[in-house]
Amino acid sequence: MGVKNLWDILESCKKTLPLHHLQNKRVCIDLSCWMVQLQNVSKSHSCIKQKVYLRGLFHRLRALIAVNCTIVFVTDGSIPAIKLSTYRRRLNSGSEVTQDDRNLQNVTSLRRNMGSEFSCMIKEAKVLGMALGIACLDGIEEAEAQCALLNSESLCDGCFTSDSDVFLFGARTVYRDICLGDSGYVTCYEMTDVERRLGFGRNSLITLALLLGCDYSQGVHGLGPESACQIVKSVGDNVVLQKVASEGLSFVKKKRSSKKQGAVSKCNNSKENSLDHDMNVNGSKHDSERDDRHLQVIDAYLKPKCHLADSDAVHRALAQYPFQRAKLQQICAQFFEWPLEKTDEYILPKIAERNLRRFCNLRSTSSDLGLKLPLHKIPVKCPVSKIIKHRKVQGRDCYEVSWEDLDGLKTSIVPADLVESACPEKIVEFEEERAERKKQNHRKTRPKKSEKGSSLTEIDLKLQRLLLDIELESSSVHNASFSSNVEISESRTAAPEFDLTNQDLWLDPKSSDDISCNEVGPSTAKSEVIDLLSPSPPRQSRIVSKFPKSNGQCIDVIDLSESETDVSPEHERKARELRLFLASIRDEIS
Repeated sequence: MGVKNLWDILESCKKTLPLHHLQNKRVCIDLSCWMVQLQNVSKSHSCIKQKVYLRGLFHRLRALIAVNCTIVFVTDGSIPAIKLSTYRRRLNSGSEVTQDDRNLQNVTSLRRNMGSEFSCMIKEAKVLGMALGIACLDGIEEAEAQCALLNSESLCDGCFTSDSDVFLFGARTVYRDICLGDSGYVTCYEMTDVERRLGFGRNSLITLALLLGCDYSQGVHGLGPESACQIVKSVGDNVVLQKVASEGLSFVKKKRSSKKQGAVSKCNNSKENSLDHDMNVNGSKHDSERDDRHLQVIDAYLKPKCHLADSDAVHRALAQYPFQRAKLQQICAQFFEWPLEKTDEYILPKIAERNLRRFCNLRSTSSDLGLKLPLHKIPVKCPVSKIIKHRKVQGRDCYEVSWEDLDGLKTSIVPADLVESACPEKIVEFEEERAERKKQNHRKTRPKKSEKGSSLTEIDLKLQRLLLDIELESSSVHNASFSSNVEISESRTAAPEFDLTNQDLWLDPKSSDDISCNEVGPSTAKSEVIDLLSPSPPRQSRIVSKFPKSNGQCIDVIDLSESETDVSPEHERKARELRLFLASIRDEIS
C-alpha cells in the first residue's frame, strides 16, 4: 500500500514517458507489485490456471529486452516487525490491533509463507526471468526498500513499484505503471520534481506517513492530506523529523489550534476536541509508547534492512547473465503449451535487437574516447549480416536485416535509426547494391525496345527526314500559283481520300503527289498537294457560280484558290491525324 493518499499528493509530478525512454537503462523491479498488478487483471480461475499473469510478465520483459533495458528482479524477504500489526490486520479483514502488536521491542520479523499460492507465482516468475538472463535479488525485508537503496546508490536508473513508500526509503526515480503496445509508455516520478514543485524532501514524506498513515503507522484520525501537507510545509523539511522526535505529533495540535483561533462555533470545538482525544490517545496517556513508535517508524524508513551496495548478493544481481534459449522453450511449453517455433518467434527478434543496441553502445563509447574504427576492424562482430530491404512499420522507417550467429532467426525488422547508429556501412552497401540492380534492370529492358525496329535515335532521324521532305514538297507546290475549277456533279461524287492505314502511301511524300481531282470540261486540274505540317491559314469565303452544261442543266462550280486549299476541312483533319500519329510513335518508343 505505502503511504495513504501519497500518490494523489504527487499527481502533479507524474510524467508519461515513451517506453523508449528506458533504452540502455538498468531498472529494479519490485516483483511482488508486478505480480499483484498482473494477477488483478486476470483473477478468474481459468486465467490463473492458464497462467495469464505469467504471460503478461513475459510480454513486459520482452518489450524491455528489445530496448536493451537491463532488469533486476527484487523480491520481498521477511515481514518487518513494525509491519506485523498491519499485516495481521489485513489478514483478519481489519480487526483491531492487539496489545502485543503495540510493544514491538521484543518482536522480530516474520518469515513469509513460501508455500502460499502467491509465493508459487513469484517462484514461476523468477524461473522465467532466469531463462531470459534476468537476475533476482531476494531482499532481507521490504523489496521496495532494497530497490530504493540500489537507486540511491546509482546502481540502477530507477525502480518499478506501486508502493509509494519507496520515496521514503530514498528512491530518486520511480516508475509506477507500464503500458505496452504501439505507443507503449511508463509513468515516472522524479524526486527532484517533488522537491521543486511541492517542497517535500524525504523527511517531509516520512512525516506525512506518520500523519496520514502507512504500513507502519495508522496516522492521525481526522487529518486529511491537504491539512497534513500544509502543516509539514510550515515546519520545513530540514527540521520536521527533529520536531517529531522531540515533541511527537503534538505540534500538529498547535498548528491546527493556531489556524482556528477566534473560532467559537460548536462544530469547531467538537473537531478540536476530537483531535485532542486522538492526541491524548497517542500522547499524554502513552508518552513512552508514542515516542518509541514514532522513532521506530522513522528508523524503519531511514535505516531499512537491506543488502548493502558492496555486498556479494548485490554484485551477483548486477552481473550479466546469458539468454537460455532451450530453457525458455521448455518453460513456455510447460506453462503456456507453446510450440518451440512460437517461443522463438516471440523472443528471438527482441534478443537480436538488444544485441544490436549493445553493439551500438560499444561503438558509440569507442567513438567518444577518440577510437573511431571501421566496421571490419572492430573486435566485436556486428550482429547484422546485411540489409535486405527497406520497410515501413506503422509509419516508422525500418530495415529488414539478416543476422549473424543467432540460431533460429534468419531475418527480422529493426528501426532504421538503430541500424544507422550501429552500422552505417551496411546502409551504404545496401544502397550501392540497390543502385546496381536498377542499372542492370535498365540494361535488360533496352533490347526489348530494339526488337520492334530501329533504335530511338534512328527513328528520330527518319522522322526528321520525313518532315523535311514534306516541307520541301509543300513549299515547291505552294510557290507555283494555280487555280482550277472543280465540277461537282449532282451525284456528289466524293474526292479520293488518303488511306491512313497504308503507311507506305502517306509516309512517303513522293507517293502522294499524283492525287487527281475531278476534271472540268476539256482541261484537267493539277494535282492538289496538302501541307499537313504548316498551320491552317484563316478561312475565306468560297466563290460559287452557275456553269451551264450542254444538256441545259446548271452545274455548281467552286473556285479553289491556293488559300482555299489550305483551309479545307480535309486538310485540317489529315494534318491533325498525322500529328497525333507521330506523337503516338514517339510515346511508344520513348
